[in-house]
Amino acid sequence: MSRMIHGRVHGKTIVLEEDTGMPEGQEVEVTLKRVPAKEAWGEGLQRCAGALADEWTEEDDCILAEIHQSRQQDSRRELPE
Repeated sequence: MSRMIHGRVHGKTIVLEEDTGMPEGQEVEVTLKRVPAKEAWGEGLQRCAGALADEWTEEDDCILAEIHQSRQQDSRRELPE
């Protein structure tokens, strides 16, 4: 029988989030896999903000301004009546 149960490490002890359903004293084999910490939405974006600051040019600003302006224009066509 094999199943995944999450837990938290405290020194040499692992506290499981649920009952294993196994009898006391049962010998088991444990494989550990680190669970990545959950980041709040947007933290990755904040970490990389400014990464291109040294390479950014006025031309890049112009390109972004053109993209922004084109997205503001109404692209829907009028239907004939």
